[in-house]
Amino acid sequence: MKKTAQAPAHLSQAAAAWWDRIVRDWDLDDSGILILTTAAEAFDRMREAQSLVKEHGILIDDRFDQKKVNPAVLVERDSRSAMLQAIKQLNLDLEPLRDGPGRPPGGR
Repeated sequence: MKKTAQAPAHLSQAAAAWWDRIVRDWDLDDSGILILTTAAEAFDRMREAQSLVKEHGILIDDRFDQKKVNPAVLVERDSRSAMLQAIKQLNLDLEPLRDGPGRPPGGR
């Protein structure tokens, strides 16, 4: 994949920055870019769901005034799972190959 690839415009700033960093540090083919984009989209969906859970709580009242799990909790769980599965498919937990010793550029 060319190092000049740009993050999809629909991603949040945080997801796009992560997408850019992965594309810069790893050599991904077209399939890898698609999987990375899926992971970034799942990240954004997870963050949105977390915001809704923070706003409305883990439990909400249904139309019968009974407590039930906020559907955003399920979206958060499923999105986190999808993101982690995509990351696992990319093997991003492995250090990228480098020409020399040391950490990737910009790392802390």
